Amino acid sequence: MLRPLLAALLFAAAQPALPQAAAPAGGGPQIELTGEASREVANDLMTATLVIDASDANAASLASLLNRTTADALRTAADFREVRARSGGSQTYPMYDRQNKQTGWRGRAEVRLESRDFQQMAQLVARLQSTMQLAGISFSVSPEARRQAENDLINEAVAAFRARADIATKAVGARGYRVKRLAINTGGAVPVPRPMARMSPAAAEAVSAPAFEGGTSQVQVSAQGLVEVE
Repeated sequence: MLRPLLAALLFAAAQPALPQAAAPAGGGPQIELTGEASREVANDLMTATLVIDASDANAASLASLLNRTTADALRTAADFREVRARSGGSQTYPMYDRQNKQTGWRGRAEVRLESRDFQQMAQLVARLQSTMQLAGISFSVSPEARRQAENDLINEAVAAFRARADIATKAVGARGYRVKRLAINTGGAVPVPRPMARMSPAAAEAVSAPAFEGGTSQVQVSAQGLVEVE
């Protein structure tokens, strides 16, 4: 009688132990939150595009005119040390009449300017407009100024995030919270719309160089994350 019982005990001891069920992880409710901070920053970078549009019966003559005009513009810009100038896009295409017969060639070439010195830009644009047309002007925050503003706003965005976490904690009746995840996001610099300046004809005739005002852009930083209340 003892032998069968002993054999049964030895067999049971040789079997692998069954895995134990893991205890559920503790912790309170989790809440997604976002804190934001923004600031208007003065646009300190100006870009301008000047173009020449021309046509000619001969493609080589047209190309020579476009190349000569842009080269002259770049040489003129070299005298303005605070302005960065470079050639932009250039294209030449044939022109046709109503009978689909080629009548000549038309071309376009660009010169692009960039500077933080708005006064020098105004003087250079005025000088180049004797041979080229002003196609567009834009103002923006330079990368250096944008990064500085974003660095300053990070503390404000995180403080806004924590303030919302405090409000949420009290709203659910919890004693406190732990930050489980936090990400800092930047939204770039968005130009702030402003009304276009208007000049009377008399004032326009008296101005030899355009006066530029850069305006501002809004820089925004957000802190997005997850908190666990307890």
